[in-house]
Amino acid sequence: MENLKARVEKRRGAVSVRPRKFVTSSSQITIHRPGSLVELPKHVSGKVLIVTDPGIVKAGHVDRAAALLEDVVVFDEVRENPTESDVARCAEFARAVSPDFIVGLGGGSSMDTAKGALFLLSGGGVMSDYQGHGKAKGPMLPFIAIPTTSGTGSECQSYAVLCRDGSHEKMACGDPRALAKVVILDPELTGSMPLQVARLTALDALSHSLESAVCNKGTDKSRELSFQAFWSIEPVIEAILKGEDSLEDRNRMLVGSALAGSAIEASMLGAAHATANPLTAHFDVVHGRAVITMLPVVMRWNAEVVGSVYDELKPRLIEWVEHLHELAELPPVMVPSEMIGQLAAEAAQQWTGQFNPRPLTVRDFETLYRRAFGES
Repeated sequence: MENLKARVEKRRGAVSVRPRKFVTSSSQITIHRPGSLVELPKHVSGKVLIVTDPGIVKAGHVDRAAALLEDVVVFDEVRENPTESDVARCAEFARAVSPDFIVGLGGGSSMDTAKGALFLLSGGGVMSDYQGHGKAKGPMLPFIAIPTTSGTGSECQSYAVLCRDGSHEKMACGDPRALAKVVILDPELTGSMPLQVARLTALDALSHSLESAVCNKGTDKSRELSFQAFWSIEPVIEAILKGEDSLEDRNRMLVGSALAGSAIEASMLGAAHATANPLTAHFDVVHGRAVITMLPVVMRWNAEVVGSVYDELKPRLIEWVEHLHELAELPPVMVPSEMIGQLAAEAAQQWTGQFNPRPLTVRDFETLYRRAFGES
């Protein structure tokens, strides 16, 4: 059988600003080209609720979307790392306005808030009732995802990743009915990202392609999506980290992020995400920064069993990832040594850790943290 790299290499140059549609899931249409936001009215009818955050409003993207629609209302109170209470507020707003469609416009937080509201609108209760997979209680409103960042891949996932009130523990709530029916990838919308946000989201998308490529739940289909995502991201990520990206670069990154999101949907992630989440919970470290801090040490750990996959993707892949981390000029994450035991115990409880290709105990997680933070 032709190896995966050879199959994907045939299409390596095929992702450009020219293609208009491709399918990441049998139930999902993804539209991508500059200016594709104008296609939104073709896919909605009746009253549309846009779920977004104040930054997206300030950037003018909400006005651009609203101007295309006849009957639109806006919930613009999304916060970074949304909690159960944040989603409950969005759902309460939605009940009051009775929309026919919900559009998530923004980064992963906007799309996760919108998806969380879908669960509460369909079945009531609180978000913790839906933790896990397939627990939705009724039909959901149709959902359209329009990302303005290139990182989370939430637009191609049926999971809403939210934080518990109080502890800020990450909680994944998924159901096939929460998957967006239509995804609009318009690179003109990502041009407003500050450089630091562009860097963090690009590194997050890269981590999704790399972790999903080797997780133990992967299939031929999911790995092909992971490889496609990587080959869309790899040629442009350095330009994005340097702030020298073009419109076509941003288009490739958007497509790569979406493909990586589809790869996660078809498989899962691994220990880099399992170790990143406690860093975010305890030290308020932005997700992309937490993941790229842990990714190289996790990859070195995993190379014992999946090194051949890394070699297929790129020679000296781990060293290249470390180079990207340096290129992004992120401030180091500081972790007191006395916290490592607690972080390791929490990482071992993260859902994504069980899909890592090389199993880890709590002691192994301690080793990863010590290597990441300069201890032997």
